[in-house]
Amino acid sequence: MHELIVADWPAPAGIHALTTTRLGGVSRPPFDSLNLGDHVGDNPQAVGENRQRLRQIAALPAEPLWLQQTHSTQVINEENWQPGIEADAIVSDKTNRVCAILTADCLPVCLYDQQTGKIAAIHAGWRGLVDGIIENTIAHMQADPTQLISWLGPAIGPQQFEVGSDVYQAFTQSSAQAVQAFSLQNNGRYLADIYQLARQRLTKCGVEQISGGEHCTVSDPTTFYSYRRDGKTGRMATLIWRT
Repeated sequence: MHELIVADWPAPAGIHALTTTRLGGVSRPPFDSLNLGDHVGDNPQAVGENRQRLRQIAALPAEPLWLQQTHSTQVINEENWQPGIEADAIVSDKTNRVCAILTADCLPVCLYDQQTGKIAAIHAGWRGLVDGIIENTIAHMQADPTQLISWLGPAIGPQQFEVGSDVYQAFTQSSAQAVQAFSLQNNGRYLADIYQLARQRLTKCGVEQISGGEHCTVSDPTTFYSYRRDGKTGRMATLIWRT
């Protein structure tokens, strides 16, 4: 189905993870069409209708647990969720609770703990990534990292993510290995590979099974929203739940 990018990862049948595209909704330009973000200036009724459609398209067992994302390292348990709660990752060990994050270039990460059955959805922009949102989430899950499997959803690709020396220094100061994820350009700026940076962080934590990371949201305007490309735009959702 065109509307959804389903995680291609070795999770068992009862674990569902996916990212929506911009296709299949009712929002008008520049939010066309399946915008799921209620904070971007879109018509609230259109967003409500899109969220309704999402439940049908993805056969969701419940309304997703939407977060107020702030590029923080704040992780919450699903039982502490309430509307408008500020967090950038959510963890659950219950069935039919849909963990959700919204993105339009930032990196969505899904985790599944094969030992305990816990799941997590992480919003990892570069700030959250460098500050330790992945590490915080794994600690919050109280997981044995070797038992975790991870999936990296659609984000800005390595040929499009141009950053300044501030971002380069932020990553390389906390990890020498991060140098490998940057390439210096003629204009003195860097191209950064957010997928590689996330893989480095996951690997350093002890996570061995990492899937995904093959899309570029900026380069595919038909399929994806991109804040960097368009500025005023909609948001995709990355969802993970257990049945």
